[in-house]
Amino acid sequence: MLNIWGVMLFIRMTWIVGQAGIAFACLIVLMATVVTTITGLSTSAIATNGFVRGGGAYYLISRSLGPEFGGSIGLIFAFANAVAVAMYVVGFAETVVELLKGADALMTNEINDIRIIGTITVIVLLGISVAGMEWEAKAQIFLLVVLITAIINYFIGSFITVESKKSMGFFGYDASIMWENMGPDFREETFFSVFAIFFPAATGILAGANISGDLADPQMAIPKGTLLAILITGIVYLGVAVSTGSCILRDASGNETHRLPSSFMENCTDASCKLGFDFSSCKAGNEPCSFGLHNDFQAMSLVSGFGPIISAGIFSATLSSALASLVSAPKVFQALCKDNIYPGIGIFAKGYGKNNEPLRGYILTFGIALAFILIAELNTIAPIISNFFLASYALINFSVFHASLANSPGWRPSFTYYNMWVSLAGAVLCCVVMFVINWWAALFTNVIVLGLYIYVSYKKPNVNWGSSTQALTYHQALTHTLHLSGVEDHIKNFRPQCLVMTGYPNSRPALLDLVHTFTKNVGLMVCGHVRTGCRRPNFKDLATDQSRYQRWLMKNQTKAFYTPVFADDMKQGCQYLLQAAGLGRLKPNTLVLGFKNDWTDGDMMNVETYISMIHDAFDFQFGAVILRLKEGLDVSHIQGQDDLLSSQEKSAGAKDVVLSIETSKDSDSSKPSSKATSLQNSPAIQKDDDDDRKATTQPLLKKDKRSPTVPLNVSEQRLLEASQQFQKKQGKGTVDVWWLFDDGGLTLLIPYLLTNKKRWKDCKIRVFIGGKINRIDHDRRAMATLLSKFRIDFSDITVLGDINTKPKKEHVAAFEEMIEPYRLKEDNMELEAAEMLKNSEPWRITDNELELYRAKTNRQIRLNELLKEHSSTANLIVISLPLARKGAVSSALYMAWLEVLSKDLPPVLLVRGNHQSVLTFYS
Repeated sequence: MLNIWGVMLFIRMTWIVGQAGIAFACLIVLMATVVTTITGLSTSAIATNGFVRGGGAYYLISRSLGPEFGGSIGLIFAFANAVAVAMYVVGFAETVVELLKGADALMTNEINDIRIIGTITVIVLLGISVAGMEWEAKAQIFLLVVLITAIINYFIGSFITVESKKSMGFFGYDASIMWENMGPDFREETFFSVFAIFFPAATGILAGANISGDLADPQMAIPKGTLLAILITGIVYLGVAVSTGSCILRDASGNETHRLPSSFMENCTDASCKLGFDFSSCKAGNEPCSFGLHNDFQAMSLVSGFGPIISAGIFSATLSSALASLVSAPKVFQALCKDNIYPGIGIFAKGYGKNNEPLRGYILTFGIALAFILIAELNTIAPIISNFFLASYALINFSVFHASLANSPGWRPSFTYYNMWVSLAGAVLCCVVMFVINWWAALFTNVIVLGLYIYVSYKKPNVNWGSSTQALTYHQALTHTLHLSGVEDHIKNFRPQCLVMTGYPNSRPALLDLVHTFTKNVGLMVCGHVRTGCRRPNFKDLATDQSRYQRWLMKNQTKAFYTPVFADDMKQGCQYLLQAAGLGRLKPNTLVLGFKNDWTDGDMMNVETYISMIHDAFDFQFGAVILRLKEGLDVSHIQGQDDLLSSQEKSAGAKDVVLSIETSKDSDSSKPSSKATSLQNSPAIQKDDDDDRKATTQPLLKKDKRSPTVPLNVSEQRLLEASQQFQKKQGKGTVDVWWLFDDGGLTLLIPYLLTNKKRWKDCKIRVFIGGKINRIDHDRRAMATLLSKFRIDFSDITVLGDINTKPKKEHVAAFEEMIEPYRLKEDNMELEAAEMLKNSEPWRITDNELELYRAKTNRQIRLNELLKEHSSTANLIVISLPLARKGAVSSALYMAWLEVLSKDLPPVLLVRGNHQSVLTFYS
């Protein structure tokens, strides 16, 4: 109440009635009351939806809408309160100067006296504030008593007519005065400019919320106190508007010589004439009018029963409001600083004493207030803060609408007398009023709020307050996902949605980067990770890792999801992911693997598992993609690789980056040796230690001070350099597409998506297809026509007429030598023994199988020769993945095909769609 009954009540309300008239003055009060009432209801709803700490409007908005809105509005709200101190102090100083002027005791002139008195006053108020809340509370109670006494004194005086006051325009209640003052009489003002000057009187509604941290029960006190204050002060403002407009003339000279004889009063038309005075010369400007609603800011003192009490009331209203704002601004700013949203202001978060008083904030507020006190013009200062307060009110109202719209189970305020649509209307009304008051100031305010919002959004402060923004994001995501599930897939909307078997997301950077390049903002990317080898899986650790690595992906601006699973073996885990990864239509349709470079060195059952994953992908109607780099993919075994890759993920509460990788004797995946076949280069698998049940290969999680960083050998250095090659701009090169089979178009779509990205935009697509020597030109034209219909740009088409030529003998011999250890050689053993060996080692190659698929073997060898001839300088080779009939071709032979096809080449992407069309001619 003290803040709402501020400076405007005693020294501007009469002027507002003079300008706007009784009717429009009441409308102005009612408009302001509607805005504040709706805001009060919204404030009450937010304040009763959980425990409220210190910070007032900033705390309410930030915890409701999140740090972006809260941080932006908190800063300008604290500033607005600091400027409000200046407004109230200037109002106090104006009254003191009027008294000095009446006593002919001005020190210099009116403006400078206001500055001097204002400066002294704000220093005294600062002392009271620094003394603590106890002194401030005691001072406020005393000031409230004085203020109520002054208001009662005014209403009593309005019924007492004094003859000496008539020349000054006060005649007591009179119908003719009321009727004359009913309409507006704007002089150099408009309705909205007058409203702008009055509105700061209504801005005190958040005074209680701003000191929420000092209230015993803010959930009870804020709704009750705020709404009662709005009701009582609104009634008083309306009463004063009607009262002053009914008993005081707009213009009066204070000169008794303007009294009219009774004979002249018969033909009077205006109220002053009917009451025996002629102020026409005064109105015409022939002589100054010092009294009346238009001219005398101290008109309420004239009307009151005892004038000095009104002066005391003015002092009480202005000083109490100034004191409340001086206390509010530092506390709001302190709460903002504690949340560490903006850099460089943390020094103002420190509190002193048992009440955690923000002494540094008091000094800052004092400096801002002093700067605006030097303006010394109340009508100039008032509109400045109106827009800041209105922006705060708009966001408080929007917070309630937003929280209600999000329909979060956490939104259950005990104060139920609110409505989301009324709150939205209140927010819109606040915005409208902002522009009506002063359009350029409103624009300036919105630009500041938007700028701060963008800054905080960009910085992404590490806070989680369970805001309604999060709730609404979830609500919209759920709604759209469900809606999407009801829509059938269409070929035009196909997009590669990849399940990428990365293991830990940062263990295969090249695989992650390449797939992210063509899925970013286009399709879904899920980083799959199968963890095995634990008899008693620790699901709590799994959930912790999931959260941690998801944060790592976000920190590295990789738009992907990390999905780990426990499984008995790699094959089972991959099947889990193929079946369960994703949600509704947001499910992967393409399995992406790294090539198993070390397949010849380890347990061949791992190769059997690897090939079965590819077959499973096709069984589940997935496409399959395999990336091969000749240096390899997995960098997790390299000590210090995270620091070199700048993957500086920090664990919660820690500030150490990883400089090494923990290893365990039970974990194949973290061994740098060539035997680490379970994770080394392709299967995304992690074995766990049975004793501590913690993931052993955890790059980016811990800093091992016991393990000094060792220099990298040549092969490790090459591996690290290769792993980063897709993070760089590719420059002017080529992406060579060897489209050897019609797989539905995935082999063409992926290069197209890649070359649309910034890093690859300078690369040209070259297309290679098989054909016959006598039809080369025809095949080239047919392919060019097809690509044009698909709207895929290309720089060249090469028809390989010699694709079916037999490979060189030395290359065939090298292939025979490579597969020699994996042959069954059943002709050299008994039939039963051969069958037993094949059953125990199903990956072995039979002589019959080798002979049956001789032509296909030669084709892979020949393709490698052609690849080396045509594409040895390409940035990336995208080639159709050869297929092997499940159960007919052994895993060793199939792996040998993949090996010989992609050996000693630039990065190779082996692609095979699920034979469902992904490209169309039609729009």
